[in-house]
Amino acid sequence: MGMTNHSSKAGILETVFTRFWFKMFGTMGFTLVFFIAYVYLLHHPAAPVIIVPTTRLDGLVTFQPWALPIYLSLWAYVSLPPVLMHSHREIVAYGFKVALPCLTGLAIFYFWPNAIAPAAIDWQQYPGVAFLKNVDTAGNAFPSLHVATAVFSCLWLHWRLQGLQWGRTVQWVNIIWCLAIAYSTMAVKQHVALDVLAGTLLGVLSALLCGLKNHAQMPKPQADR
Repeated sequence: MGMTNHSSKAGILETVFTRFWFKMFGTMGFTLVFFIAYVYLLHHPAAPVIIVPTTRLDGLVTFQPWALPIYLSLWAYVSLPPVLMHSHREIVAYGFKVALPCLTGLAIFYFWPNAIAPAAIDWQQYPGVAFLKNVDTAGNAFPSLHVATAVFSCLWLHWRLQGLQWGRTVQWVNIIWCLAIAYSTMAVKQHVALDVLAGTLLGVLSALLCGLKNHAQMPKPQADR
């Protein structure tokens, strides 16, 4: 069966529901392990925390609470690549690849703890954002792993969508969603421009180093026993 057949509605649904529970619990397990390490480093820095400097761009991007849903949509966005995979082997291989930007970011946070300066905003006026600030403080800022994982996912989806021969509209939606997530990190004042730039570079370099394009272009295996 060729890739073109997989681009049909029936083929897409088949792919989505193939290994569905493995995809769901695998993604949840990966996220849980990552967050345990992330939060531990957030609350137990191994050295004095450095404040990431701001740039002129940060002054232009004001606080925009409406961007919170876009910021939170990352968790749906990064779940899309596994959804479009078919075999256990493909899913596990992707897990090892996406671990590269995550582990690199955690290593930076360990050896160079950093944060952004607190914003002069009364978060209690914005309950949703206040909850985010309580759960995920403005530490572990540089590079932004929010942006790095979004960019990594965006590249995989871009290459896979090309292989599936989906239209340009869907491909542009993918790119715009990734850009919106990156912007939202600054709009809700979780990150500054340098964090976003570093996160983008981390996502791109990780994708290149781990051969992500080849993985995304892999044809569907005939069997996965």
